Order: sequence, then structure tokens, then C-alpha cells
Amino acid sequence: MMLRPHAPLRSNHLCLSDSETESDDLDEHILKVQDRKKNSTGAYDGKENCMYKKNKKIDTVNEDHMKSLMDESDIMMRKAEIYQEYMKQIPVPSSTCGLPISYMTWQELARTIKQVYGQPLHYLTNKLLKQWDQLRIGTKDESKPLDNIIDPIKAVATVWGMEEFHRQCSSHQHLAKLWLSDPLQHDSLDKTVPR
Repeated sequence: MMLRPHAPLRSNHLCLSDSETESDDLDEHILKVQDRKKNSTGAYDGKENCMYKKNKKIDTVNEDHMKSLMDESDIMMRKAEIYQEYMKQIPVPSSTCGLPISYMTWQELARTIKQVYGQPLHYLTNKLLKQWDQLRIGTKDESKPLDNIIDPIKAVATVWGMEEFHRQCSSHQHLAKLWLSDPLQHDSLDKTVPR
């Protein structure tokens, strides 16, 4: 059963739809950059529209800036495509070894998994594990080792489940958008993965 609001939702309403997320903001940004590139006869005035100027210097500078933005977007899209194809080719282990693994944080578990299995973990898996560690900050169990809270076998299985999904189902377009918005994205990529 779906509840319907009595009045239409406003953009500042507490219930935001999926279309009002950060990734949609990035979509809009990329579309604006593409529109600016198409409308290269005008000079970009810092707003959504272009002011037409007769000054060729302004046109050239703005056109060059727009081209560099599009080139960066195109390059990042290609890098993300190569990365995602590479990650798809790496098979997720069918069974996890029952080694006793000790870890304080999710990121520590990820480092151990990489060493034990000799495989990189997907950018999105690393990013999510980092977020999970950040969620623990300020809790009463923050300094308690994670392996005392969550069974290590379940934790390893959880990481591999996420990893399988990220390797097989992630969109390279989504990755490119994330990478464009995250200047430190290379810190979350494993060193063994092509960039």
C-alpha cells in the first residue's frame, strides 16, 4: 500500500525523491557543460545562459575552458569504463577460507582480505567500507574491535557479497560522476588496478 500526500510535495519538503540526489546534481552539471560546449558561439557568464559577445578573446577563453571540462569528463568516463571492465573479469572467490581474521575496522578487514585473497577490491566497496567505519565514530563501541561485534566469517561474506555486486552491476557512468566529484578518488583505488 502506498500513502499519498494530501498536498503536492515541494522541493524543500523533507521527503526527497530519488531524483533529488547528489548524483542528479552531477548529471545536471555534466549536461550544462555539454550544453555550453554546443553553444560555443557565446561567452559563458557564470549562469545557465550565454551572453553573446563580439569579443573573440572572451569566446576563445570560454570555449577553451568548456572544451577542457568536456575533455576531463570524457577522459574520466573512459577510465571508469576500463576500470569497470577490468573489475568484471576478476572472479570473486567461490568460498572463503576459514582463516582467523582479526580486525578493528571495516577498512582493516578490507586490507586483510586483499592480502589473503590477492585481489583488489572495487572502488565502491572501499568507499562503502570507509563510510561504515565513519558511522561508528561517536558510538559506545567505537574503540571495540569490530571482530568482537560482528562474526568475522559473516563480515568477510558481507564484503565479498558487496564486491560481487560492485564488480558485476556498477555503471561506469556512475563511477565517472563519482570520480569527477571526488578529487581524491585515486586514494580509494587499489594500486593493482589500471587507471
